[in-house]
Amino acid sequence: MHELTREWQAWIVENIGRRCSTESMVAVMVSAGFAPDRARAWIDLTRVEEATPSIRGGAHAAAQYRYDAAPRLAEGHCIDAGDRHVSLVLRCDKPVLRVFEGVLSDDEYREVIERSRHRLKRSTIVDPHSGQSDVIDARNSEGTFFALCEDEFIRRIDTRIARLMNWPLENGEGLQILHYGEGGEYSPHFDYFAPECAGSAYPLARGGQRVATLILYLNAVEGGGCTIFPAAGLSVTPRPGCAVYFSYCNRLGQLDALSLHGGAPVTIGEKWIMTKWVRERRYA
Repeated sequence: MHELTREWQAWIVENIGRRCSTESMVAVMVSAGFAPDRARAWIDLTRVEEATPSIRGGAHAAAQYRYDAAPRLAEGHCIDAGDRHVSLVLRCDKPVLRVFEGVLSDDEYREVIERSRHRLKRSTIVDPHSGQSDVIDARNSEGTFFALCEDEFIRRIDTRIARLMNWPLENGEGLQILHYGEGGEYSPHFDYFAPECAGSAYPLARGGQRVATLILYLNAVEGGGCTIFPAAGLSVTPRPGCAVYFSYCNRLGQLDALSLHGGAPVTIGEKWIMTKWVRERRYA
């Protein structure tokens, strides 16, 4: 059994409402014939939907998303990113996802880490109801930001990323650096702002909707720490200098529920990443 029927969807919603654990729900679904990873993916997606009204519909809503006929990214296995060429190592079309290697040099990702160490603070999210930054248990990392083109070193990276993502430099948010220790994780979530949530009004006014994300890996994680896409059944292993790109807002303004993603727990060592979000318009 691989598909989520409306009956099973209602069952998941009911048991989330009863505060049942994910593990107990997965056990029931596995006994009914679901693969464990698919069962967990449906439960994770439904939990996020229940917290974010605008994306309710899950697999059914995802089926309505129309993928743009012309991709934003350049085609080919070797992408000209301006000051260097970047290799494409994995491609997925639903969701639109690419994995690249050679985005950062050894010296660059090491320098980013060293520049960030003394600036780290507990990570926050944008609360969907209030629009304010908030600390949550589901995101137990620490991080910092660099302003767009903050200095020549950051300008070089921002410019390269804009070329790689094929999106205007001025539409990008500043680079975010995140550090996770052992046990650090970020539960599955969406990077876009739910339009129907009151708290989205402020971030949407600062450049429109987020349309795509690039996560760059700054170190080799000894254990765990993969970037997971549970609704799509994908997992990307962190490798220093590599990056995963995914987009989730098409030219019609629709939002792709298959872009649900998270950071799996770090089981050994630590994890450093750098994230770039890009908007529909100039970010202010």
